[in-house]
Amino acid sequence: MPITEPLTLKAPDQLKAAYFLERRELGIINVGGPGRVVANGIAYDLEYKEALYIGQGTQDVQFSSHDDSNPAKFYLNSTPAHHSYPTRKVARSEAEVVELGSMETANHRVINKLLVNSVLPTCQLQMGMTELKAGSVWNTMPAHTHDRRMEVYFYFEVPKGQSVCHFMGQPQETRHIWMQNEQAVISPNWSIHSGAGTSNYTFIWGMAGENLDYGDMDFCAITDLK
Repeated sequence: MPITEPLTLKAPDQLKAAYFLERRELGIINVGGPGRVVANGIAYDLEYKEALYIGQGTQDVQFSSHDDSNPAKFYLNSTPAHHSYPTRKVARSEAEVVELGSMETANHRVINKLLVNSVLPTCQLQMGMTELKAGSVWNTMPAHTHDRRMEVYFYFEVPKGQSVCHFMGQPQETRHIWMQNEQAVISPNWSIHSGAGTSNYTFIWGMAGENLDYGDMDFCAITDLK
């Protein structure tokens, strides 16, 4: 979250890399005020809920806010990459939008596929955003697993005083964790990932693995969950 000065994306020692994206790709979704990402000297302005994909090999990445009284918040997912694909901004209007669920089952939601291979090419990173309609609380139900990729959820737009109960673990032995606004939770490939809130909310999903087929999921019958 840059405020008065730009922030530079640096490579931690664990990467053993000359720069962060030497062998990685990066997905960004802005969950704050208007901001700017500069990648190898090219500026990309991101409004609220807009996304940016930055390809492997991009050496210089900087983040800044347009207004320090309403700073940008850049949520990042990064994965190893074996090929360099072009950097590209994806606006809300460019997302692949799917509406699922119903009010009767409390899971009426809009899925915005932002950084997926039906919108732009990536190596293994996929990101998108699911917005729950008022009165709905379940984000992914029926729950599912996918053996060839893991997933991380970032919950936001959780109203003050409300929370989300996130379910994970093997379908026959699930566990739960209470999530607060602007917190993230990681699920391995063998784990379900689903949640129910005390109010409607929004979450960003990010996936990483060898499989870019969004629909490749092993669904778990609701009555089989334990």
